[in-house]
Amino acid sequence: MPAVTVENPLTLPKVVASADAVARPVLAVTTAPSGFEGEGFPVRRAFAGINYQYLDPFIMMDQMGEVEYAPGEPKGTPWHPHRGFETVTYIIDGQMDHQDSNGGGGSITNGDTQWMTAGAGLLHIEAPPEALVVSGGLFHGLQLWVNLPAKDKMMAPRYQDIRNNQVQLLTTPDGGALLRVIAGELDGHEGPGITHTPITMIHATVRPGAEVTLPWRSDFNGLAYVLAGRGTVGGERRPIHMGQTAVFGDGGSLTVRADEQQDSHTPDLEVVLLGGRPIREPMAHYGPFVMNSQAELQQAFDDFQAGRLGTVPAVHGM
Repeated sequence: MPAVTVENPLTLPKVVASADAVARPVLAVTTAPSGFEGEGFPVRRAFAGINYQYLDPFIMMDQMGEVEYAPGEPKGTPWHPHRGFETVTYIIDGQMDHQDSNGGGGSITNGDTQWMTAGAGLLHIEAPPEALVVSGGLFHGLQLWVNLPAKDKMMAPRYQDIRNNQVQLLTTPDGGALLRVIAGELDGHEGPGITHTPITMIHATVRPGAEVTLPWRSDFNGLAYVLAGRGTVGGERRPIHMGQTAVFGDGGSLTVRADEQQDSHTPDLEVVLLGGRPIREPMAHYGPFVMNSQAELQQAFDDFQAGRLGTVPAVHGM
């Protein structure tokens, strides 16, 4: 799980929560069910079973892999539409190519992120490059869906290509964790992702036995999803392991700790920390469309059927 690493985290800026910050309690720990997406790549549904009031503004998140493909096995998704939200695709291992009908696209690999604002609507495709299909290899990543408020749902589509060397790297006072700020802000340090809905997205690698207590905006919710390893969350040290999500309550800081002994396939606890300002609007979600009402959903389907969300390019170069 390379993503972005540094030889000595102690050379990085250090983040510490205020001593008087109210610690966020852990409200729940849920286990992601496994399934398949697109043309058949394996996913874990990170937010399945969590009440939307604790997720808002996030809609869903899939952990794609971790899977070691044999030659000919790598799979992607066919062309499909989106409207009303943003997709964030973060590749930890392997490579994924993207193209959309609005002209956005590119190839992302270890630690890169693509941020696609569907807005009023577009078509897009995600697929492994031909070389990976031929050779096989390791593939692992995340796709997160972030809702847009009603005022922005019909905005013009936008595409952001965030390279691994652009993320903000931070650590804790003892150097026991590497914090990669992909979007949003942590203790005054800004990540590169530009979001319409205010959020924070961090990939943290926590060494065995290390504890991380981070300042967390009180107007944001708080979620922690374990990509690999095992540890505890909250001051109460509630156990959590790979494929589980912790939902935090209100407060000004959140805590994650890595167990002294990790699983054989991972040396550290790998966790994604998410927070966002709730939109608190009605949500109508079906398939690739996220709107505010059933009438708007129907309009999205009608527009897609009529070709008003874009057309598949004659040559897509994938």
